[in-house]
Amino acid sequence: MHTATVLKNSKVLITGGSIIVSLRSSELYDPSTELWTNTGSLNHERHKHTATLLANGKVLVAGGYDSNSILKSAELYDPPTGLRTKTGSMHSPRYDHTANLLENGKVLVFGGNVFGSSRSTVEFYDPLT
Repeated sequence: MHTATVLKNSKVLITGGSIIVSLRSSELYDPSTELWTNTGSLNHERHKHTATLLANGKVLVAGGYDSNSILKSAELYDPPTGLRTKTGSMHSPRYDHTANLLENGKVLVFGGNVFGSSRSTVEFYDPLT
């Protein structure tokens, strides 16, 4: 599974996914022109991850599963520059989780799976730290 995140400019960022193996791909879809643009590669291949639009306009791509392991790594995508940077990892690896932006600007990461076992833990990502 890939993610689709609506950006502040109304374009849609599509990240990751899988076709037998996990993908590093990332594309932008512009609904006004119906055009797709390749935005380069994620730092790490992943599917069943989350991609959350932050208050500063960047996108937090976190967790998921690559072709061999469950991920706790995270990266930031900056739409105006197209740059991707690694950011702090989660404490626990997880896939099929949720990640929601809170009013205070932090991201609540909850649940998910680890090899079929449900996770009941909660983590917070703070873009300021």
